[in-house]
Amino acid sequence: MNKAYPFSFYFLYYAAMAAMLPFLVLFYQQLGFTGTQIGILTGISPLIIVIGGPFWTGVADATRRHRVVMSLGIGMAVLASLSFLNLRSFWAVAAAIGLFNFFLAPVIALADGATVASLGAEREKYGRVRLGGTLGWAVSAFVAGLLIERFGLDMSFWSYAVLMFLALLVGQRFVFPQHVAGISLRQGLRHFATSRRWVLILSEGMFIGMGVVLISNYLFVYMKELGASESVMGFANTLSTLAELPVLFFAHVLLKRFGARRLMHIALFLSGLRMLLFATFNSVGGILGAQLLNGLNFPIFGAAMVTYIDQHAPAGMK
Repeated sequence: MNKAYPFSFYFLYYAAMAAMLPFLVLFYQQLGFTGTQIGILTGISPLIIVIGGPFWTGVADATRRHRVVMSLGIGMAVLASLSFLNLRSFWAVAAAIGLFNFFLAPVIALADGATVASLGAEREKYGRVRLGGTLGWAVSAFVAGLLIERFGLDMSFWSYAVLMFLALLVGQRFVFPQHVAGISLRQGLRHFATSRRWVLILSEGMFIGMGVVLISNYLFVYMKELGASESVMGFANTLSTLAELPVLFFAHVLLKRFGARRLMHIALFLSGLRMLLFATFNSVGGILGAQLLNGLNFPIFGAAMVTYIDQHAPAGMK
């Protein structure tokens, strides 16, 4: 598979995410939802992903219909995003958020699997292909902030739908790895749940994911309280992703030098430090400075986790 296809897919996928996800809480506030309601909406998303991810990737592996599952997930996510334009009640929004996350949950895992397989002996260079996502987020975050500031939050959902639809088209060129006979989905889940090593690794992924979710959901609310405009919010996201570029480009060098497990530990430490800095600073300038740490924690962990799973996951469970 031509590396241009996964690079372009990551660009469009993360550009779409940058255009909508960071602005969702502002959308909830615009609808007049209470703090408790907003907390429920932001909290159910990762819980649904925990269910939807293994379910759909299990279906894809069992049926060998990886492209169909990925296309279904993207298509349903696009429809769910457009439904937000006409939803006003809490329960209707909650249902749409549930569907959005359930169907989108397996998409990036399937894309990662196809990308890593296509790299063959150069799998440690996954980070260079993943650079497309960083560039997409950086460009989209800034542009989306400008558009939303001028035309309103509806532009967030339209931008997401258009960009993700383009990602759907590019994703049709993915070549997914051939099915490898191995343990069943039930056996695989039991293996991951009872293996001390995998419980530790997946827990680390959960903790760093919690940090990412907290920042993604509430950073713009915090910046709004400090008087930042939507364009400045978008710039904050762009700044955090620009810092990822050199890290992802040289991720294969870091993996060879430190190894996947050590890099994951470094990323966890830097993620905690970033959260402490956010808690310490109470100015927009301080937040922009702390955003630079995202270039050191999130991409390091992502590249290390994908590499480790590719090397150690049981047959048929990658």
